[in-house]
Amino acid sequence: MYRSLCLFAVLVSSSAGAAPPDLADHHLNVLPRTQAETARIDAATARATDFTTPEAFEANQGGAATVRARSDADAFSQSSANISFEGELNFKLGNGLFRKLWVSSPSSTLASDGLGPLFNARSCQRCHLKDGRGHPPEASDDSRVSMFLRLSVPAAPQDEMTEIERYLAALDGQVDRTRPDPMLGGQLQDLALPGHAPEGQMHIDYEEIAVDLSGGDTVSLRRPTYRVAGPGYGALRHDLQLSPRVAPPMIGLGLIEAIPASDILRAEDPDDTDGDGISGRAQIVWSTEFDQPMLGRFGWKAGMPTVREQSAAAFSGDIGISTPLFPAAAGDCTQGQSACLDAPHGDGDARGTEIDSEGLDLVTFYSRNLAVPARRNPDDPQVLRGKQVFYETGCTACHTPKFVTHRLDDDSPQSFQLIWPYSDLLLHDMGDGLADDRPEGRANGREWRTPPLWGIGLTRQVNGHDYYLHDGRARSLLEAILWHGGEAEPAKARVVQMPPADRAALIEFLESL
Repeated sequence: MYRSLCLFAVLVSSSAGAAPPDLADHHLNVLPRTQAETARIDAATARATDFTTPEAFEANQGGAATVRARSDADAFSQSSANISFEGELNFKLGNGLFRKLWVSSPSSTLASDGLGPLFNARSCQRCHLKDGRGHPPEASDDSRVSMFLRLSVPAAPQDEMTEIERYLAALDGQVDRTRPDPMLGGQLQDLALPGHAPEGQMHIDYEEIAVDLSGGDTVSLRRPTYRVAGPGYGALRHDLQLSPRVAPPMIGLGLIEAIPASDILRAEDPDDTDGDGISGRAQIVWSTEFDQPMLGRFGWKAGMPTVREQSAAAFSGDIGISTPLFPAAAGDCTQGQSACLDAPHGDGDARGTEIDSEGLDLVTFYSRNLAVPARRNPDDPQVLRGKQVFYETGCTACHTPKFVTHRLDDDSPQSFQLIWPYSDLLLHDMGDGLADDRPEGRANGREWRTPPLWGIGLTRQVNGHDYYLHDGRARSLLEAILWHGGEAEPAKARVVQMPPADRAALIEFLESL
């Protein structure tokens, strides 16, 4: 029931424009597509050419799993509309574990102990508030719970290559090699149990940059600079690489997981052989769950291959909770943090790890089935005009509107759905402005995964803010667009130069998603 919907395969490169072989479908309960189904899928996922009316089924962004768009803060917290009765029960159980507040060990609450000792949050819900988008700390609210810093350092020449580095080197001929910081690990943990020192505090300084738009409009962008204050484990390395991350929305993850890998890989064009300036490439990561390379789909740089592995990694790194996939009781603590390693933990004979396989499966099921809300006003003339501007500006070169998920031989709500994530799930060079200069797997310091756009117009309703991009620097959708560079520079330039009425329509279209 909780079987991974992911495709586990050794991915191979292919010539531009050719569909790469799908090597992993035989690992899933996948029914092969017939020739007639393939023709139907090609027709259903063809790009729009008529912008006078909505496309068929366009309002149902998550296919049959789509739920009615609520008008309150729970718009992202609904289960898939086509979920079974048994599935609804498991969804609620998973929600309980997602919201659970973990406590330190030893504790009388044996099912909830094991927090930290170093951590970023006490529950999944603390980062993904209302299953939505995180934010940088406000001046009036010093909370950083829904945002943290990824950490790494360049690998030393004598460091043995990891399995994924060997694979990527064979695939691409070159790979940027990094390691977690030897003292601080893979992310800055700014909270700690009593008796333990936090690793430090993230501080952000902003510089305002004015951008002039056509029609006499001006927008101010804020450029962030990040630093670590109050390091708790000695001086920071001079070559420490920092990458800020806000918690992304949770909706539609199971649908993204069910997109055939071949459909994603088909859009790769790393050498830009078609000359359109877009050079998307797939992230490839090593799966701890399946012990082999897999297509990365989740995270700001697509660093995780499955919802289950993403969930387990977050338990370990964010909360310090061990799982069957990441069984270290001390989470992200390193050999240099002996007090953390020696502290009491919540592993026990009854459940083995601090959250056991059944609990991890329930959280995974919950995360897979957080439903995508229906579109609002897709037939509004202004929204339709904005959709046309979105297409004509070139946004769909990366924000692929539609996919059809695998037909699965079970009762999965994600089976054979026409979905509208507006993402190709590939890595793209976004320019110097958004660069974090921190490689991750196949992604270099300028590359990011195209984020899905579904639900983006409900951000303020769900989370009470309008902060976007990987670090929340953008204070509006227009600011987010104006930060685009690299491969997206020509599209951004068109937005700057277009008539103000078209910019307004473009934003209205995005707010309808």
